[in-house]
Amino acid sequence: MGLGMNMGIDLGTSSVLIYVRGKGIVLREPSVVAINSRTGKVLAVGESASLMLGRTPEMVEAVRPLKDGVISDFKVTEVMLKAFISRVSTGFLARYFKPTIVVCVPTVITQVEQKAVEDACRRAGAKDVYLIREPIAAAIGAGIDITQANGSMILDIGGGTTDIAVISMCQPVVEESLKVAGDAFDQAIIKYVRRKHNILIGEQTAEDLKINIGCAYPRDAELSMEVRGRNLITGMPATLTLTSTEMLEALEEPVNQIFEGVHSVLERTPPELMADISQRGIMMTGGGTLLYGIDRMLEAKVGVEILIAEDPISCVAVGTGLALNIMDKFDALSG
Repeated sequence: MGLGMNMGIDLGTSSVLIYVRGKGIVLREPSVVAINSRTGKVLAVGESASLMLGRTPEMVEAVRPLKDGVISDFKVTEVMLKAFISRVSTGFLARYFKPTIVVCVPTVITQVEQKAVEDACRRAGAKDVYLIREPIAAAIGAGIDITQANGSMILDIGGGTTDIAVISMCQPVVEESLKVAGDAFDQAIIKYVRRKHNILIGEQTAEDLKINIGCAYPRDAELSMEVRGRNLITGMPATLTLTSTEMLEALEEPVNQIFEGVHSVLERTPPELMADISQRGIMMTGGGTLLYGIDRMLEAKVGVEILIAEDPISCVAVGTGLALNIMDKFDALSG
């Protein structure tokens, strides 16, 4: 591996997490870059750029360089990665030796998209680059021993994609990737408020609603939240109060799409591995698992116990970093 740092990167649509061997998670930042559209100058990267979303003057553009788990803007991704890697590359060895990087990618990714990730990492300063499928990284990070000849099912709900896989002996036996995840939840809320109330709300407001009163299963007690937006009929500022019951209705479609994905994977799972899953349950990881009641909804529909990882948001980054320790045992890593 060389003398450089070994790091795992969860290069997500919504956020980037970096795991460094021996240190754990050392960076957690939004996947956003603020650029002056007139000069091309980068103004901010990460959290500071995220605060500019929807609030910038015309000449300043806050860019999300990844879409649905893959790179949509190569140059901006390179700038973002270079900034993040530089922040965590401290110490004597980091000055003289380039890092070895493992990056997670969605289950379904083209050769062109794969090469874009590898090239962006190398141009950002990596010596060696390896790719690992997201559900495998999530399983490792959740503490599942994927080297065994048992069936383990992982459901990773990220920002841009939901990746589902049945894993045995370090390999995905059945897998599926959906372009429905946390960002789709936000968009579903925006569409619902627009359709039902003729009010346009921003992405940050939608995310706040999702976090505070959102649900995929009826809450024990009704919650409500006041939000502000623009009345689409008058064009004037508007205030309204939304309830958790409304959020349940707003999120029904994307949540059901995730259930359909889980159902599809289970239908294609060999009987022997299905028996393992019935006994051990389905492990959920990713930020999407924080949506209230999504585990209870899936458990009720699938009929299999749903388990949420101890630190679901960090699982992919941790697993990506830990994968270097067992890379000789499986070919989920490519470089």
